[in-house]
Amino acid sequence: MTSLRDGGAHLGEYGPAVEGALAELGDERVVERMWEGDHTVWGPEPEEIANRLGWLRSPQDTQEALPEIRALAEAVRDEGVERVLLLGMGGSSLAPETFALSLGSAQGYPDLAVLDSTAPEAVLGRAEGLDLSRTLFVVSTKSGGTVETLSFFRYFYNLVVEAVGAERAGSRFVAITDPGSGLADTAEEYGFRATFLNEPSIGGRYSALSLFGIVPAALIGADVSKLLGRARAAASECGPGSGPEQNPGAWLGAVMGELARNHGRDKLTLLTSPSLAPFGPWAEQLVAESTGKDGTGILPVAGEPEGPPEAYGDDRLFVVMRLEGEEDAGQDELLEGLRGLGHPVVEIWLEDAHDLGGEMFRWEVATAIAGWRLGINPFDQPNVESAKAQARKMVAEYREKGVLPEPEPTAEEDGIVVYYTPAEGEAASVKGALEGFFARARPGDYASLQAYLPPSEETTQALQRLRVRLRDRLRVATTLGYGPRFLHSTGQLHKGDAGRGLFVQITADHGRDAPIPDEAGAPGSSLSFGVLLDAQALGDRQALLEAGRRVIRFHLSSGGGTKEGIGRLAEEEAVS
Repeated sequence: MTSLRDGGAHLGEYGPAVEGALAELGDERVVERMWEGDHTVWGPEPEEIANRLGWLRSPQDTQEALPEIRALAEAVRDEGVERVLLLGMGGSSLAPETFALSLGSAQGYPDLAVLDSTAPEAVLGRAEGLDLSRTLFVVSTKSGGTVETLSFFRYFYNLVVEAVGAERAGSRFVAITDPGSGLADTAEEYGFRATFLNEPSIGGRYSALSLFGIVPAALIGADVSKLLGRARAAASECGPGSGPEQNPGAWLGAVMGELARNHGRDKLTLLTSPSLAPFGPWAEQLVAESTGKDGTGILPVAGEPEGPPEAYGDDRLFVVMRLEGEEDAGQDELLEGLRGLGHPVVEIWLEDAHDLGGEMFRWEVATAIAGWRLGINPFDQPNVESAKAQARKMVAEYREKGVLPEPEPTAEEDGIVVYYTPAEGEAASVKGALEGFFARARPGDYASLQAYLPPSEETTQALQRLRVRLRDRLRVATTLGYGPRFLHSTGQLHKGDAGRGLFVQITADHGRDAPIPDEAGAPGSSLSFGVLLDAQALGDRQALLEAGRRVIRFHLSSGGGTKEGIGRLAEEEAVS
């Protein structure tokens, strides 16, 4: 792993403050106490701290499990499996997706796709593109009870039964979960091909280098020994034997925590080489869900299109991750401009994509240290349940009344329905709602686009255009997430931070729907994926409102088209 100091850092006026944070880090023996398992680094009680530090041992523990993992990967390859479809959310899906996109599949090994959207079009799209006789499904959830993951399992299990018969269906499934979870029982009941039981003292977002990340990586033929070797090297550099200034993880954590806590630089903006872009969503969950609570937080900004230096406010910390051989003159010019304006910039260079193993460990340490500096527990997620609870209420009402409890719209025009509580004098129109809503923006805010839509390249491009318009006009940081995926990452920060978010929720009619079986192997269904997605959107909106957040919702009718509707919002925003 390349030393972070070798990559370069321009902290400017913030350098002395970071040096002070590092000195305090050393005086309080924070790194040493973390490795000793001392929960008092982060809080007076051990709950959800002392039993959440198993990730420190992941590089070594997972290395010891490789013979069993490799045996499965080689058998799957030899059988001619062409596709692995991972069914999971958040910590169970983001690391496998990062490895699949950054490393790719080795010759002769299957490709890996991830399903983490309950949009019926996304589920049906995955199903229609599969040869079920040549597909292995990995059902991955720490708790064993994640509603999206289990819904995916029941849906695809029924399809596999139709394709290969009930006797052979279970052999097409592999489980990754914690010991004693409901999924472990399900895997036994349905005769899964293999069940991998992870170390339970590892939280989901810290699980990249555990079985949750490494089993899927091995299935596509990735050099997991090299990944774990880089991670072990990082663990050595980030261990208790290194002083804070020489410890890459502690140093980065001190920068993140100090600049957010005392200097208003709480928008951690990631700029990456193209092949490292998939690292962004993984780091986004790690940082947001770990630090966004108790009225504070660090907002990770991943995938935001690069703009001119003057487009960025003075609430940014830039971390640049670059791969040797992917130098970018345009990015060099941007970084020079950012440094010239006094923005703090940290550069990290990777030798190759396998250095992601080391970077993931470094960032886990950094996030834990940033939590110490912010005075919060980086291992719990107290606000995640609020949206889930509201979604369950919506589903319960649907089952009782046959319809979801939709609020009254504010305005409707040209295929766009607006849900928003306008102030006195604000126009009840799409343009008026946009004007009124973003008039509430304050320095240090951020705009969050929440798309409860089927993920696609076309839709993402349209959303990115809207995102850039918002950033450039309001000069605020912007984030973009597909629902319900983001609920398992940035959703915690949205309700737990200082309330600086402007939340733009975008929903749409479903062109088609898919039933969720009530029981795997049986035909009955009382809920569809479309209803589940709509309930999750309504539930999250209600949770945000109850947390006192600023929220506006735009619903795109089927007649207008998703891309066109988003484009209309971007055009209206541009002139508002």
